[in-house]
Amino acid sequence: MTKIYIAGPLCEEIDRKFLEGIDKICKNLGFETFLPHKDAGLYQKKEDIKRISKKDIEEIYNCDILIGVLNGVCVGAGTAWEMGYAQALGKKVIGVKTDRKINESISDISVVIVGTVKIVKSINDLKKELKKLR
Repeated sequence: MTKIYIAGPLCEEIDRKFLEGIDKICKNLGFETFLPHKDAGLYQKKEDIKRISKKDIEEIYNCDILIGVLNGVCVGAGTAWEMGYAQALGKKVIGVKTDRKINESISDISVVIVGTVKIVKSINDLKKELKKLR
């Protein structure tokens, strides 16, 4: 079964809910998923760092596709790292940018991400892209 790693900001509840919505879409389309805050846990104390980072890295190795949420003032450091690492491993990477136009956000996203990643502008576009990959 094709596995999708879903990366994005985790600090705010609204951001986690957005990621959970993507997770639900992926599962409804028949994909297996890894959702870091649900499947590895949220950072609470220093002792969590090693366990969470180890699990996240393992799951990037184990996934076939990584979806990175690019919404917000700038891409989160963790999301950018996960996307870059997945790309370096030869994984398919899809960016999701639903809050602003990409050409208005290049300085917030990074020219490298814009130039190397398939970026979709809506949840419907994400569904269409995922259906192509089933």
